[in-house]
Amino acid sequence: MILNIAIAVLAVILGFSLSMFFLSRKVSEQKTIKNRMAYFAGVDVSLQNASRKHGHRRDGVKPLVERLRLFIQVVGAKISRFQKDNSLDMKMQQAAWPFLGSEFQVIMLGTGAVAALVLGLLTLDVLMAALGFIGGILGCMIALSIRIQRRQAAFVNQLGDMLSMVANALRAGFSFMQAMEHVAGEMNDPVRLEINKVVRDVNVGISLEEALNNMTKRIKSPDFNLVVAAVLIQRQVGGNLAQILDNISETINDRIRMRREVMALTAQGRMSGFILVVLPFALAGFLSTINPAYLDPLFNDPIGRMAVAGSLVMIVIGCVVIKRIVDIDI
Repeated sequence: MILNIAIAVLAVILGFSLSMFFLSRKVSEQKTIKNRMAYFAGVDVSLQNASRKHGHRRDGVKPLVERLRLFIQVVGAKISRFQKDNSLDMKMQQAAWPFLGSEFQVIMLGTGAVAALVLGLLTLDVLMAALGFIGGILGCMIALSIRIQRRQAAFVNQLGDMLSMVANALRAGFSFMQAMEHVAGEMNDPVRLEINKVVRDVNVGISLEEALNNMTKRIKSPDFNLVVAAVLIQRQVGGNLAQILDNISETINDRIRMRREVMALTAQGRMSGFILVVLPFALAGFLSTINPAYLDPLFNDPIGRMAVAGSLVMIVIGCVVIKRIVDIDI
């Protein structure tokens, strides 16, 4: 047992040392290039280095974070060479995370490796280490999915106010793009960030139709798809865009208000489903803590394992049924 732990620790130290060695080489190469560029630009490199060192002394965690981020970028760039199209790139834009899809893959692999190492050292079991690796990757994917859902919900909640501001700006004599810039300066994220992306795309030569369609891919909201369709149709056939946006804004606000009422009415059912899912695992953990041998028959006996598998299946079925009951489409 002690020998296995020692081998695992030595392997971790060796892997970390090799990673830091190659990372330091990469950092030194980039530092040399930056110094040469600063020299030809007429910037005093010594002053830059002094200010950087002073900042590092003031915040000792910053260099480690920068090195970790650089390591993720380097490994992600190598992974992207073998991938023509990465679906995670769009998900990174939807979540507004400052990573590429290949860089997020590095983060998932690193999280899985850390989880596998921790569980492997604690249990000295290869199966538990493999489960930890899978759990780390799934945890990253779940966090990404939750982030995207919350951001899209926040955008929809701000959509009515955004349309009202655009309509008022159009009545004041602004063009549509000027109204969008006004909204970007007045509203909070995520509307501000998404509108700034549209404005930036149009400024670099992308058509407004393509910029709005790209925004619909990032948002994935039926309400916003309706807004984009109305704007594009109005640009082709004409009409009072301010009045159209006011009508859509009123409809969206009514839907948001009704959705909140439904959430309040179904809160008890959703909480009941949450308790029914968490309660068996919490009770099992409590019993394992006060009497570790109490649940051994469930995992050592074939009938016990069948009972555990059956209970998990019934929990999943119950979750699906409760979700179908409380999930009311508006």
